[in-house]
Amino acid sequence: MAETIGFIGLGNMGTPMATRLAEAGHGLVVHDTRDNVIGPFLEKGAARAGSAEDVASRAETVLVSLPTPDIVEKVVLGEGGISGGSMVKTVVDLSTTGPRVGAAIAAKLKERGITFVDCPVSGGVGGAKAGTLAVMVSCPRPTYDRLEPMLKNIGKVFFIGEAPGSAQMMKLCNNLMSASAMAIAAEAITAGVKAGIDPAVMVDVINVSSGMNTATTQKFPKSILNRRFDYGFSTGLMFKDVRLCLEEAEGMGLDLETAKAVRSIWQKMNDQFGPESDFTRIVEMVERPAGVTVGKPG
Repeated sequence: MAETIGFIGLGNMGTPMATRLAEAGHGLVVHDTRDNVIGPFLEKGAARAGSAEDVASRAETVLVSLPTPDIVEKVVLGEGGISGGSMVKTVVDLSTTGPRVGAAIAAKLKERGITFVDCPVSGGVGGAKAGTLAVMVSCPRPTYDRLEPMLKNIGKVFFIGEAPGSAQMMKLCNNLMSASAMAIAAEAITAGVKAGIDPAVMVDVINVSSGMNTATTQKFPKSILNRRFDYGFSTGLMFKDVRLCLEEAEGMGLDLETAKAVRSIWQKMNDQFGPESDFTRIVEMVERPAGVTVGKPG
């Protein structure tokens, strides 16, 4: 019988990850602030917990998938949080919080005899549903060895190192590149459309050429050319990840000029379209002043 685990945060990413763990035979104790996301898990045999602390009093290993660093800190260390649980021994953070927050949480949990596992993931909602996420892990090696079989259910697992926060830095570097690809693809393809080229043809050409990237292979075909803008990742989260990466880089004395330009673009996108908008709508920010439309409905 697979270990019963706690899972907190059943959002766009958390729900498919928790679903895959349940399908792999793990019993789940789940908690979320929204009642509507709990029901499907109860139907599959999961137990409902009334708080994060309640989860941590019913499972030795607790996974969290939450949107922002401050929410992670509150859920893990705050009143009624995981750290107050009577059973928990390991906390696995699947969120993107940044290295400093990860290291700080790890230090405070260590004082209570709880091991913190820095475990951000990448690959989007599609990857979470398919179990093909990149799962980046930093924690003591024996803890990694114990958790690896479970984490393989949600994706390909990479041991980044034992230093707290190193997996977070890996994730931020990845997302900086993803954010850059999305921004430059929006600009380049809009420029082509302005010149009279069919955007679908542009994407086909780019995807067998040196400009190919995750924006052209995934975001444009799935959510932009059809004008759905429904990829499932928010502008606010993308801006947060870029901002966190730059903060870490600047804290190390690095002056990353391209990264600063990308941060400025995503801040503008966040201001204009709002943090809850799908991040693929960055194309609209570029195409509107150009007086063109990239793609068409359907």
